[in-house]
This record gives sequence, C-alpha cells and structure tokens, in this order.
Amino acid sequence: MISTHRPLPIAIIGGGFSGLMAAEQLLRALPVDRPVLLCEGSRPFGLGLAYATPNPDHLLNLRASQMSADPERPEDFADWLACTPLGAAERQGIRETEAGTFAARGLYGRYLAERWDHVAAGAGDRLIPLRAAIRDVEPVPEGFRLHGAGVPPRLVAGLVLAMGNLPGPALAPGRHRLDPWHPEAFGTLDPARDVLVIGTGLTMMDSVAALRREGFAGRIVAVSRRGLLPKPHAAVPAGRSPDLTPQIRSSARALVAAIRREIAVAQAADADWRGVIDALRPITDALWAGLPRAEQARILRHVRPYWDVHRHRTAPPAAEAIAAEIRSGGLVVRAGRILAIDEAPDGAVVTLRPRGTDGRERIAVQGILDATGFSRLAETDDPLIRNLLARGLVRPGPFGLGIAASPGGRVAGASHDAPIWAFGPMLRGVVWECIAVPDIRDAARPLARAVAEKLGDRLAA
Repeated sequence: MISTHRPLPIAIIGGGFSGLMAAEQLLRALPVDRPVLLCEGSRPFGLGLAYATPNPDHLLNLRASQMSADPERPEDFADWLACTPLGAAERQGIRETEAGTFAARGLYGRYLAERWDHVAAGAGDRLIPLRAAIRDVEPVPEGFRLHGAGVPPRLVAGLVLAMGNLPGPALAPGRHRLDPWHPEAFGTLDPARDVLVIGTGLTMMDSVAALRREGFAGRIVAVSRRGLLPKPHAAVPAGRSPDLTPQIRSSARALVAAIRREIAVAQAADADWRGVIDALRPITDALWAGLPRAEQARILRHVRPYWDVHRHRTAPPAAEAIAAEIRSGGLVVRAGRILAIDEAPDGAVVTLRPRGTDGRERIAVQGILDATGFSRLAETDDPLIRNLLARGLVRPGPFGLGIAASPGGRVAGASHDAPIWAFGPMLRGVVWECIAVPDIRDAARPLARAVAEKLGDRLAA
C-alpha cells in the first residue's frame, strides 16, 4: 500500500539571508512531498536586520559583483541593479568607485525580497512561511515540537538554526541606550552633548551614518579595546596563493609571520596588501581547522581584531565619511577598556581605561550605542538558544563563539538522533568564514544535501 501521509517539514529557524538561502536549497534537495517551514518572528522574509535599513549611507561591505544570492549566477545582483527601475532616492544608494560598485543595504533588501517572492511562488505549498518567534523546541519521537509566540505548536522532522548574529546582553544597559537600527529619536539629541558608540568596527560606521542622517550634529566618541577601524576596499586583484608548509600551518606565530612576509614581498613589487589577504580567502577555513586548539586561541586573542579590519573591509565612500568625521573632530576614536557605566538622570558617565595606561577617564554622554557586534552563545538573551542550551540540544562550540557542530553544520552533542543543523553565523568558531554573503550562499547547497541524506536515512529506517 502506498502511504498518502505527507512527511513532517524540516524547520528553518530564522528568516533572514541565511534562512532564505537554506530554504531555497532545501526545496531543491528534498523530495517534492517534504515541506520546508521557515520561521521568522519580526522582519520581512529574506531581509534580516542588516538589509531592512532604509538609510542610503548604510552601504554593503562587498562590491555588488560579489553579492549575488544565486550560486549559479555570480553577477545576479549586479545585473539586478543595472536592469531594475529605481527611484531617485534609491539611486542615491548606488556608489560607483574605482574599487567597484557598492550599493545600499536597503537596495539589497529589495533584491532579496523579490527573490523571496520568486522562491515562494515556485514552491507553492511546499514552502510554509510561519510568522512567529520560536521560543522553545521540545524533543518528541517524531522529531521536535516547536513552540512559538501566538501560534499553535508545530511538529517538524528536524531543525536548521539559521538565526544570523545573535543578540547579546547590552553592554550599555539602561534608559540612555540608543539603538542604531531604530534611529527615530536621534534627531532630538542635544548637539552640545556627546554620544558614545561602543565598538569601532563596521557597526560603528553604520551608527555614525545613522546619527548624521537623522540630524545629530554633535560629537561622537567611539571606543574599542584597540581603536581599530575597518580598511577600505581598493581596485586590487587577488595575489598568488601563498606556499605555506605544514610547519607554518600548525603555528599561529609562524602563520602570521608568513603572511607578513608575503605582504612585504608584495609591497616591494609595488603591489597592495589587499591582494595577499584576498589570496588567503579560499584557504582560511582549512588553515583554521588545521591549527591546534591552543594556536586557535592565540589567533582569537591576538590576531583576530587586526585580521577583521583587513579582511572585512568597508566601501570606500563609507571609509571616506568616517575619515572626514575624524578630521573635523565630529568623531573621536579611542582605544581603551570600559570599566563602568553609571547612569544619571539626564545621561550616563562612562569610566574608561585608555589602552596602554593604568589611568582612568570619565566621559559624560547623553546616549550610548552598542556596536560591539555578535554575542558569544552562552551570553545571548535569545530565548530559543537559552532553551536549547538548557535542554542539552545544543552546546557552545569552540571558544563559545557559536554552536558545536561539524564543519558541515550537523550539531554535535544533541541528546537524541533527530537532526539539527547550524548554519551561517551559528557556525562561528567551527569554521572561520561563515558570515559574509558569498560564504553563506555557497554553504547552503552542501547543507541541503546533508539534510536530505539524513532525512532519507531516517525515513528508510
């Protein structure tokens, strides 16, 4: 007898870019009777936090030619920009530079929204969008029962955790904390009083752009441990792949020394350091995986901040805007450690220890923006992750950065055999490159094959 029972869906938790890529490839890899349930609690499907901003000064950190969401059409986004009718305001978000074309993240969000509509229309009832924040996952014999806010429980055969960068505990708690992604109140800030940004990376640059776009004309103070700023892109081709011996690959110190030598050789030949860094991109995951744990720890402790500002570069117009702010005194970048934040009725007083000193400074500010980036797994306030940890369904991965999993995403240490996968930034620490659009896009296909293979095994058992 042929069963007419429809298999339980595979659930994707997170409807941002990671979730969209996972859904698209799962629909291709799974049998036609297997549904895909895509769960997103707050934002339009496909956009996530990063691509929902309407600010035309919030530029993508990669060239348009590198931002295709289609693994089979590398120029898909660039072609979309060229062929899509855009209004005058949207055109402001396209910046042509010598280093390439950079687009506003809101434009990329429109591109992803159109892609979502196309995927959803082609999938029919195989793709089930669920507008709900999943807060708990209960193991059951069939797989899992999902519990979400305001929706009935749902049975699923397995999970793909594609939640992007996790929110962490606020470094600047209290009533004076400002949200860079909700800048509606920035225009009411007093231009005679400072605003503090914690962090000096890419999110800091977005925060400054948001403050200025909303009319704040006062001084901004940005603080991080080292005070490093992201480097701008340039029109530089990738260099030759370096010859790294096994001895070099097993030592953080030797690896850094070898990269520095490659940069020195490039500069002696009037080449750019960016070509050396970009030549490492295809092998960075292998280099990371090949390092002993103690050497990985040294990389994280001593090298990662410097690597990040050279590897994860910014659009030249964004870098130029920050440089202009620093020259004018509108932005002050400080290197130091924040020791305390004391709230007052009309602001906050921040105690800072400048880098390389034992002294202390106090800075009075009217508001604080947290631009520190991602959270470690155990630090997040996300209720689903907290419950998954409590149930023993997931555990922190290497150095607590993400979820313990295989490089392909299969979650390790689950308390039963129902399949769980981590995807995208959830794999931080397991792999080195898992946060940029090309990394996530290219990893979605092997993830989908692994899910299909596992579900096939379970169905045949």
